Amino acid sequence: MMDSIQAQFRVDIGGFALATDLQLPGHGVIALFGPSGSGKTSLLRCIAGLRRAVEARLIVNGECWQDEGRGFFLPPHRRALGYVFQDANLFPHLDVRGNLEFGLRRVPPAQRRIAREQAIELLGVGPLLARTPAGLSGGERQRVGIARALLTSPRLLLLDEPLASLDSARKKEILPYLERLHGELSIPIFYVSHAPDEVARLADHIVLMEEGRVLASGPLVDTLARLDLPIRLGEDAGVVLAGSIAERDPAWHLARVALDAGDLWVRDSGAPIGAAVRVRVLARDVSIALARADSSIVNTLSASITDFGDDEHPALLLVRLQVGSEWLLARLTRRSAEHLGLAVGMRVWAQIKAVALL
Repeated sequence: MMDSIQAQFRVDIGGFALATDLQLPGHGVIALFGPSGSGKTSLLRCIAGLRRAVEARLIVNGECWQDEGRGFFLPPHRRALGYVFQDANLFPHLDVRGNLEFGLRRVPPAQRRIAREQAIELLGVGPLLARTPAGLSGGERQRVGIARALLTSPRLLLLDEPLASLDSARKKEILPYLERLHGELSIPIFYVSHAPDEVARLADHIVLMEEGRVLASGPLVDTLARLDLPIRLGEDAGVVLAGSIAERDPAWHLARVALDAGDLWVRDSGAPIGAAVRVRVLARDVSIALARADSSIVNTLSASITDFGDDEHPALLLVRLQVGSEWLLARLTRRSAEHLGLAVGMRVWAQIKAVALL
């Protein structure tokens, strides 16, 4: 299939077994998510050809990169991919301009699909061109590393926890640039992370991994709303809703996001009217009421209970709610659920704190 990625690998790595059989979209951001040691980086290295699996088949948008069944293996240097590690691995003896030129020279002019100026503008590295890596912050080094990878005109971009070594401020600095890659390039991106906030903000598709196995693979919105997965996100359990900015209230510094299920008021981030946005709603910030009433909670959506699931503590449970065509999760005590008489199929009101939404 031309718009898909098939990634089948089976390999033993010093007692650790990686086994995947994935059919993935050939566009957008694919998040490889799971705890440390789950096999995320091992899978990425197999895709890059840096680790050769005995049993493997890799097809990238119609192009075969590996098929061990017929003895075919495309070596790493012939795979049209860009790979960015936790450390950008810039050449210390070259300035930023020289590092970018190195990436550009790897591709013959006739095969270049991304221009130098485009990569520089996408990652905002124009003001850094004359500086050396030693004079860059961690976020700046990662932006240069990603720009250099893009200048190899990859058909696939691999980002291995690019924000893991950065503090909170530097993460906030680089995330908007990663969003731009997602919005403006057609290159599929594999994004390795164990940070739910990064995944919620960037990913279209998520692959949940544990101990070298794939527990689930599917669209981000649907997969985060599942209650049957053995990986528990604890305080990070929640969903992502897609909408657009419909109104801004400068007096109260709030913005109204229009969703399929209704409207949510959130803190105003400055996005213009009509801008597509994502709203991450954590289960801990959703409460359930049997009737709509005045309260300090600004957002109230009509919902239907579809399912109940266990939470990490026996006193708690997760409730899955359908709101329009989308899903919410709510975390309640079992005592509260029994007191309200909650049951599958009931119509209720989901209350969501505006102060919790970004």
